[in-house]
Amino acid sequence: MKRPLFACLAALWFSLAQAGTGLTELPASATDGPVTVYYPSSAADAPLQRGPFTLHLAWQGAPVRGNGRLVVISHGSGGSPWVHADLARTLVAAGFVVALPEHKADNYKDPSVPGPESWKLRPAEVSRAIATLAHSPQFGPLLSVDKVGVFGGSAGGHTALTVAGGRWSPTSFKQHCEAHIAEDFSSCVGFITRLRGNFLDGIKKSAALGVIRQRFDDATWYTHTDPRIQAAIASVPFAADFDMTSFNAPRIPLGLVIADQDINQVPRFHINAVRAACPPCEVIAEFPQGGHGVMLSPLPPFPAGSIADELMGDPPGFDRRQLPAVDRKITGFFRRYLLVQP
Repeated sequence: MKRPLFACLAALWFSLAQAGTGLTELPASATDGPVTVYYPSSAADAPLQRGPFTLHLAWQGAPVRGNGRLVVISHGSGGSPWVHADLARTLVAAGFVVALPEHKADNYKDPSVPGPESWKLRPAEVSRAIATLAHSPQFGPLLSVDKVGVFGGSAGGHTALTVAGGRWSPTSFKQHCEAHIAEDFSSCVGFITRLRGNFLDGIKKSAALGVIRQRFDDATWYTHTDPRIQAAIASVPFAADFDMTSFNAPRIPLGLVIADQDINQVPRFHINAVRAACPPCEVIAEFPQGGHGVMLSPLPPFPAGSIADELMGDPPGFDRRQLPAVDRKITGFFRRYLLVQP
């Protein structure tokens, strides 16, 4: 006797309700770091300590098939897989597998080579992470990687813009910093120091420009095309080194997350310049009170008064309770463009 339809649906709902968010790490290869993977799992979530965070995940839980699609998250400079856990959980709840490659020499274990030298490597690292998942005995049978999404924030946003069809050059980075070192100082020097409005500012600017002029004289236009990547979202990206005309007609659907109070990547030089150049781009979210760390969730416990806290911490008045709704919008964007049938 066949089971009634409602009984089958009830059983399916129950199984999904009991499912957890699996977490595992695929090992490093000879050329790349490990890939952290969040995925639908039949195992139950449990408290799991990772760095300063207590997350609720199913460590190495058995994977189950979700919607068959992959989203790759490209972390920011010095970033970790854990600061994107809340977004990853929302994506997994919608059936996605989420992979975070560890970008070489620009991650929380080794932050030694940030900036343009990392940006040259990151898009290919994303492509190789896709291949790693596709060939994994654990995840390959559960995925179709002909339609993959990419989400990235800050330096990861630079990666997302590149895979969407943007072209950039280290010389453009140098030219931006020469023209706007005072207004966009943190974009040019990172977390080393800040301008404080005192007699040292001139020394800091001169020293920074000396290093930048010495290191970044490569006028090559860098691009990266991976036909498997079919949608991308750039959140608070470094973008001032792009040829903005390359965003007039992006290769794929491109979403933007904007934080109006970002003092690390000042919007008018970066994401708002992309927005103005890109009529097809979709603004997923704009946070009038948000800072550069807006999409880090959970937010790291930055030491009070540190440069990281100044540049990445939430500005006064920012309400993090709005982030789950934005995570759902991001998920909806990828559902629209990755789950469409040919």
